[in-house]
Amino acid sequence: AAMRHLPYFCRGEVVKGFGKGCKELGIPTANFSKQVVESFPSNTSTGIYYGWACVRNGDVHKMVLSIKWNPVYKNIKKSVETHIIHTFKADFYGEILSIVILGYIRSEKNFSSLEALFSAVQEDIEEAKRHLDLPEHLKLKEDNFFHLPESKRANH
Repeated sequence: AAMRHLPYFCRGEVVKGFGKGCKELGIPTANFSKQVVESFPSNTSTGIYYGWACVRNGDVHKMVLSIKWNPVYKNIKKSVETHIIHTFKADFYGEILSIVILGYIRSEKNFSSLEALFSAVQEDIEEAKRHLDLPEHLKLKEDNFFHLPESKRANH
């Protein structure tokens, strides 16, 4: 079973991950801090989800999100990585990322090769795009949640 409480609204600071998504696959991901990950409902299933994402008070973009057991922490902690379907000109570590998770694509799996993983991620992205074009999902792109009050914006 996937996440039971959808849509799920979440916001937090972007922190450095382990660099795997970007370096090995060319698919950059934004990682939430441990505190944000620990605030997710404890019964949240691992797997691939889709929804909307917004950095700071920027534009709202489609995203694919993976919730998975983190081998670096002996698989007792989960990690949440967001791939925003948009090309950014620069990293945004330290910025506030706001996301709304709308649906579930598939469970977490192990892949025999980087190529197999890459092609699964491409399929996830295409599936997310199809779902997010549906009218019931498009309306959440305009949600007030994405308009941060001045006090919540990162200082730059």
